[in-house]
Amino acid sequence: MAETLVIVESPSKAKTIEKYLGSKYRVIASNGHVRDLPKSQLGVDVEHDFEPKYITLRGRGEVIEKIRKEAKHAKHIVLATDPDREGEAISWHLAKMLKLDENEPCRVVFNEITKTVIQKAVKNPRCIDRNLVDAQQARRVLDRLLGYKISPLLWAKVRRGLSAGRVQSVTTKLICDREREILDFVPKEYWTVTVKLHLAKRTFEAKFYGFDGKKTELQTEADAMRVVDLSTGAVYCVADIKTAKKTRHAPAPYTTSSMLQDASNRASMPPKRTMLCAQQLYEGVDIGTKGSVGLITYMRTDSVRISAEAQQSAREYIAAAFGAAYVPEKPNVFKGRAGSQDAHEAIRPTDVKNTPASVKQYLEPGQYKLYKLIYERFLASQMSDALYETSTVTLETQTQPKCTYRTNSSKKLFDGFTAVYSVSNPSQDDGIGEKDTTLPAMEVGSEPKFVSLNPKQNFTEPPSRYTEASLVKTLEELGIGRPSTYSPTISTIIDRGYVQKEKKQLVPTDLGFVVNKVMEDNFRNIVDAKFTADMESRLDSVEEGKERWQNLIEDFYPPFEEALEEAF
Repeated sequence: MAETLVIVESPSKAKTIEKYLGSKYRVIASNGHVRDLPKSQLGVDVEHDFEPKYITLRGRGEVIEKIRKEAKHAKHIVLATDPDREGEAISWHLAKMLKLDENEPCRVVFNEITKTVIQKAVKNPRCIDRNLVDAQQARRVLDRLLGYKISPLLWAKVRRGLSAGRVQSVTTKLICDREREILDFVPKEYWTVTVKLHLAKRTFEAKFYGFDGKKTELQTEADAMRVVDLSTGAVYCVADIKTAKKTRHAPAPYTTSSMLQDASNRASMPPKRTMLCAQQLYEGVDIGTKGSVGLITYMRTDSVRISAEAQQSAREYIAAAFGAAYVPEKPNVFKGRAGSQDAHEAIRPTDVKNTPASVKQYLEPGQYKLYKLIYERFLASQMSDALYETSTVTLETQTQPKCTYRTNSSKKLFDGFTAVYSVSNPSQDDGIGEKDTTLPAMEVGSEPKFVSLNPKQNFTEPPSRYTEASLVKTLEELGIGRPSTYSPTISTIIDRGYVQKEKKQLVPTDLGFVVNKVMEDNFRNIVDAKFTADMESRLDSVEEGKERWQNLIEDFYPPFEEALEEAF
């Protein structure tokens, strides 16, 4: 019989970890939560400090019985659930169920499932972190109060079976607000004029910039025709050439948010699928003779930090595979977003030697696509900057007033990190294009020959609808939700029928508009982005031990109850 029982959440994680620990350890899975609030009632005692009433989850009897049986025969019990609030709460519930002393070291955490890290972690258990548990408990109680109290109102005012959620409601409002902006949008006319010129046996184009070097907007056809009259057949002269060397910095390794955005934009993977594949890659995939291996670090993080060991192994790999020029003099270090949690590393491969090509045959298509993105982004993050030469050429007509035209070129001098990771959306204002664009040889005073003019009518575009990628970006920027909530939030509002996907765009349904109107009319603060972001900050304060979780609920509940009474 094993001396130490290790409890994790998932069977695949258990299988990977057991391989690293040897015969003195037995690793079993709880399959997620074993206790939670009851579904049939509120389960929160609002009269007595918002005490939650936890019950053993229905249908988990067999798993719980197995855990208890194994626990009886073990000398030591180690709780090794995920390294976040939810994982800490699962460990706390397991400790309660097994009557473990939570003040004794029984909890281990690890950011990656590799032999060295696992063996080190189990030798260094800590006590359960009550601050983390309380932060999860606060979120759970908050969401339960809101969901169970508002749902009857939606049943009465809209239809039975509907529900509201704290983060979901503000997310639905963002999508509804954007749709209103699009519906209310009035396009404005503007014109562009492009000239085609010829010099040194080459033809090139330049765009009208303004009169006498001052930027001028062309708002009507008459404005454009004035430029056409002055520019047709005119003598053109190169007035100025500005050449500069520009660098494009290597991107930071992935956070949950940037991974979800890139997977959506580059691999057309929805957040739900991305998180599922990331979970599988983290917990362990069977890769032939090596057996089950955790290929990536923990996938719920908003940190861009990586370990010194991972950084060093990346630098050595890059030097060998690409050459010394691709390794920056000093390792690249990235600054996290304000308010980001730095508990875990960024998402990276656990071993750079496990190249995408070497593991492809063992991975499902979605797993491979995601692993390739994570691997290449991590490698790129530790590589040298890309270097470009850019030129901005200003041309003028010899007329009164002078019509000023501009054209740009850019040439990659050194590919740097772009050797492994292309920039999908080059910045429009840095003059650097993704592909080299060259102009004929010219100098100040050169006189290219006029070929033709192309005046074009344009109209301003309404704001774009959110895609899953741009919505995740907005939620992160506004401080709504956390790495663990982006994907389930989007899935929930789609599943509830408040939002639907049309191609890649998120469009509110009639039901979504109606539910959002009820929420806006009765619970304005709940669907307010700032209120929701402030609530996230206070949950972080609970996690940091700066605030009692009950205080947060006490501040929220009385005004909420008042609004609820008025709504009915």
